Amino acid sequence: MAQTAAHSAQPTAQAEHQQHPIKLYLAVWGLLFVLSFFSYLVDYLHVQGYLRWSLILIFMVLKAGLIVAIFMHMAWERLALTYAILLPPILVLVFVAMMVSEANYTLLTRLTAFGAAP
Repeated sequence: MAQTAAHSAQPTAQAEHQQHPIKLYLAVWGLLFVLSFFSYLVDYLHVQGYLRWSLILIFMVLKAGLIVAIFMHMAWERLALTYAILLPPILVLVFVAMMVSEANYTLLTRLTAFGAAP
């Protein structure tokens, strides 16, 4: 009886400690290397203005997303935990965008009402 209980508990222990193939980690590492290369290429090619900052931010978000999803195992977590970790930063970005919009509106109304400084 004790032996059958030990055998029935063994598959669940293996399921809890499932390891992902090393090929996945090497592929993500390679992709991170490629994304870093492109982000350095933006500086090397002297890209300027909004295109520069857009490309840098896009590469940064892609690299951070890969690290969180694969190396921090968020791709295999429950949806509730994913929402608990990812939703607050997304909401912070939304609120920052709203504040930027409000700041631009306030500047525009002040310049319209009081004129530009001499």
